[in-house]
Amino acid sequence: MTGQIYSTEEMLARLVSFDTTSRDGNIPLIAWVEDYLDGWGVPHLRVDYEAGLKTNLYATIGPDIAGGVVLSGHTDVVPVDGQDWTSHPFTLEERGGKLYGRGTCDMKGFIAVALAMVPKFLKANLRTPVHLALSCDEEVGCKGVRPLVARMRDHLPKPRAVIVGEPTLMQVVNAHKSAVTFSTEVTGHEAHSSLTHQGVNAIMVGAELIGELSRLKQELIAEGDPTERFDPPYSTVHVGVISGGTAKNIIPRKCEFTWETRLLPTTDPDFVPRRFEAFAKTLEPAMKRVAPETGIAIECTNRVPALAPDETSPAEHLALHLTDANATHAVSYCTEAGLFQQIGIPAVVCGPGSIEQAHKPDEFIAVSELRKCEGFMERLVQ
Repeated sequence: MTGQIYSTEEMLARLVSFDTTSRDGNIPLIAWVEDYLDGWGVPHLRVDYEAGLKTNLYATIGPDIAGGVVLSGHTDVVPVDGQDWTSHPFTLEERGGKLYGRGTCDMKGFIAVALAMVPKFLKANLRTPVHLALSCDEEVGCKGVRPLVARMRDHLPKPRAVIVGEPTLMQVVNAHKSAVTFSTEVTGHEAHSSLTHQGVNAIMVGAELIGELSRLKQELIAEGDPTERFDPPYSTVHVGVISGGTAKNIIPRKCEFTWETRLLPTTDPDFVPRRFEAFAKTLEPAMKRVAPETGIAIECTNRVPALAPDETSPAEHLALHLTDANATHAVSYCTEAGLFQQIGIPAVVCGPGSIEQAHKPDEFIAVSELRKCEGFMERLVQ
């Protein structure tokens, strides 16, 4: 069976043309990829995240057996809202050896190389399989890929290694931080602002809680990174969104804020929430003496595990061989690699382009990076 042949640039142009902003879904892109794979007789399956809107695609080239390598990439992109683009963000444009468009770097470039390689994978009569894992909703917390990870764990032959193609300039990344998001809601008690003793000011309690997060932040900085591999060289705490109050002369009843930790693989994941919750409990008695209904609610809303380095990892050994490198790297952003590692599949991050180009107006990937990734895939075939 012979399907349509695309160069990497042609494939990337097709992928970029689909607006797969996370909020809007990725079904049209996945349907197009399915048609392309059908043309080559490549079996595939969908694993839905939100039926009819967002889905994952898993395809196997070669024998349907355990082992082999998964090439993993997310199909969703971040919004272009309010960004000043020189060219249309969903039309691939080449200028000066760079290919511009939303998702070119993060991370449709890697997916384009993998898909354009399908005919060569097939021609090689692979003895062990190459799997394609195209996921959704990575940009909102690596959420969409989780049903696919569960399906791989429970129902599919176990691969030997996963290569996540996030942009690393084709360097092998064997470690990244975790990302854990929390929502905190303070319930106070309203009163006239001239009678502060009769109310509980939710915003001021929230400020005390954020002050505690600032103290924890400093402790993490002082602890530092014993491996000296990460930038910044410590775990971080960050408050991203805050809201509360209705008027300047009303003691506010509500204050809500969203915060996150990005922890080194070596940091106790419970350290910050345990300390934060203990501090919150010290504030509540004074609040409840004024009004029993007051309190502080803390919820963990998303957890993306770190990728821990593993010198025995077959994924690391393979990627170093394919890149002809002898050193690995660490990054502070997170990927689905930690989720694969959690279910016992060794994983690394290695893909074309620079993370510095991601999420910006005029996002681009250098053509030279695609050529390097093609070489990586050619060696994988061998």
